Amino acid sequence: SMNRVLIVDDQPHVIRVLKLNLEAEGYRVDSAANGEEALLKIAANEPDVMITDIQMPGMNGQQLCLSIQENMPQRKFLILVMTSTTERDQRDWVKNMTHLEFLEKPLSPRKLLNRLKLYFSKAAGSENPHG
Repeated sequence: SMNRVLIVDDQPHVIRVLKLNLEAEGYRVDSAANGEEALLKIAANEPDVMITDIQMPGMNGQQLCLSIQENMPQRKFLILVMTSTTERDQRDWVKNMTHLEFLEKPLSPRKLLNRLKLYFSKAAGSENPHG
């Protein structure tokens, strides 16, 4: 089955670029414009990976992650949080969170794809013979 990625960002162009790159690699991509919308999509269909921005109107990325951690303590999916330089120092809120990593902005689609490839090859429990 195809690996499913949920992108949460209030900027349509960010979603568009990531979606094009991910779909080209065979991922199934869904998107949400804010935290509330993301929670609805996750409740309906849990993704394999969620990529979220922090700054968003309404429920922001930090609130979204904390809400997921609180309501889904057994969650298996990976959360990747896109952070800018200014947000880098404000990372205390993730200290009790599992399966969460930061991605530096501006986000390079190639870096993201490499990270996902590594994650899914490990998740499959197999070494990738092609490196």
